[in-house]
Amino acid sequence: MTTVTYKIPNISCHHCVHTIQSELSEIEGVTTVVADVESKTATIQFEPPATEEILKKLLAEINYPTEE
Repeated sequence: MTTVTYKIPNISCHHCVHTIQSELSEIEGVTTVVADVESKTATIQFEPPATEEILKKLLAEINYPTEE
């Protein structure tokens, strides 16, 4: 199991949190997603076949790109 936390500047409300959590949860291998408005972060636990590349790509596609 891998855990990553991404800084996502576009998180501004609870709708953003819901969107991120529901979209990432659809990825096979993702077990937990916790997005937070206050810290503007998303913490994701996953295992293969999910990868960081897949997570970041989806976040960018739904207009929540990660900050590098």
